[in-house]
Amino acid sequence: MTLQGAKDVLTVEAEGIAAVRDGLGEEFVQAVDLIMACPTRLVISGIGKSGLVGQKISATLNSTGTPSFFLHPVEAMHGDLGMVSSTDIVLAISYSGETSELNVLLESLKNRAVQIIAMTGNSTSTLAHAAAVTLNVAVPREACPLGLAPTSSTTATLALGDALAVALLRRKQFRAEDFRRNHPGGSLGERLKIAVEEVMLTGDKVPTIQKDAVIEEAITELNTKNIGAVLVVEDDRSRKLSGIITDGDLRRCLLHKRWLQQEMETVATRSAPAKSRGKITAIMTRHPITISKELMAADALSLMQSKDITVLAVVDKNDTVEGILHLHDLLGKGEFRFLI
Repeated sequence: MTLQGAKDVLTVEAEGIAAVRDGLGEEFVQAVDLIMACPTRLVISGIGKSGLVGQKISATLNSTGTPSFFLHPVEAMHGDLGMVSSTDIVLAISYSGETSELNVLLESLKNRAVQIIAMTGNSTSTLAHAAAVTLNVAVPREACPLGLAPTSSTTATLALGDALAVALLRRKQFRAEDFRRNHPGGSLGERLKIAVEEVMLTGDKVPTIQKDAVIEEAITELNTKNIGAVLVVEDDRSRKLSGIITDGDLRRCLLHKRWLQQEMETVATRSAPAKSRGKITAIMTRHPITISKELMAADALSLMQSKDITVLAVVDKNDTVEGILHLHDLLGKGEFRFLI
């Protein structure tokens, strides 16, 4: 009985989605056109179960290229209405179309000349009359045997929200690369499909020093940029890569007292100026492992694993520094581990 009951619920809900699909018409295209023409954001509003569905619809829209946010009708009437501009579009969700809290908000929205798209199961309701476009989400029946708990109706509303998001995605020619850019904290597999260029550090974030610098300068740059390595370049103008110094290089240098020995020899000869003491060329790794920004993040991670390193210099074909890539930027701060 329990298993059959579950199947019956799914059957009723599927019937609800089918009913909304079969009743879909030109108004859906009008809603898409309205949102596409919106220069700012799509505001989703609803209360209770409709509000929860609206929050999910908003999240889906955001991740697929349509900027939106959820506005609670009650909070809106207590100050949050200031988040809505006259150029926004509001998608108002209410199955009955007579939700008092939402209908109070409608008057304020109309006073601001905000256009409204209604998502309701009652095409003759107050909400439907206030809207520029009405999307009908009427279902034959709820899956709840009492006919009270929103079940089929919320499922159909959610499904229509997905249809709206996907239609907008296609109109905007939203690509997989765009989706991954909106999900920097998503699954590792998705993050590794992007190019190195999209996750590398650039500009002032790249720790660099010139090859005639002294070790104290390398330590300062390491502490300032705090990614565990500093790139050594020929000069600031050409930015041609000469080598790399890591935290490990400095620790080994101090452990073996090479720096101290060099200091003592220089002082003993008194033949070199003070700034020449402790040159970084004595401890840097020449010809470090590098990668091109055009390669995939997966290639960078594989290279890091095979060479047992956590930092890669990103250079062009002339060995000019274009950026630096750290393992954290590939895996995410909370997933610092090799997985391939």
